[in-house]
Amino acid sequence: MDKDAIADLIDAKHAELIAWLENQPQESWTKGPEGKWTTGQQALHLLQSIIPLNNALSLPKFLLRLKFGKANRPVRSYDAIVKRSLERLQKTKGKTFKGSRNMKVPAYEDKQYILNRLQTEEKKLQYKTRRISDQNLDSVVLPHPLMGKMPVREIIMWTAHHVDHHIKILKSNY
Repeated sequence: MDKDAIADLIDAKHAELIAWLENQPQESWTKGPEGKWTTGQQALHLLQSIIPLNNALSLPKFLLRLKFGKANRPVRSYDAIVKRSLERLQKTKGKTFKGSRNMKVPAYEDKQYILNRLQTEEKKLQYKTRRISDQNLDSVVLPHPLMGKMPVREIIMWTAHHVDHHIKILKSNY
């Protein structure tokens, strides 16, 4: 998938998420199905996952190569990333990764702030995706807690899938 298509996909998935979140009743922000995250926790989780990616993409690429190495395989397609992600999720059997354990329930008063930050971070990711060279998209790798090291192009595509995955969860629970 080329970088413009990836940036457009990031935009489309986040636009769908924000529109859905804005139209939910107040109580769903702080109360969720038994044993499941609230709508607010889902939104906060997505925000907490995009910020480190944007921070990493702000660093000089040679530092990322020095710290994490270079890609040793061709870039996977979006569909292959989605399939691999779903397989990995099944293997974890509902285990939550370190950064998202004990997720606090954000107050309803924080909803607009979280939605604004999500939109800001999504726009940053779109911009960075369009600006990074194809060589760096395919050769620079970043670590992912579920998927292992991934080329930047893949981790950005995974981010679009991640948003879509949570949209589906939200829509099925509410």
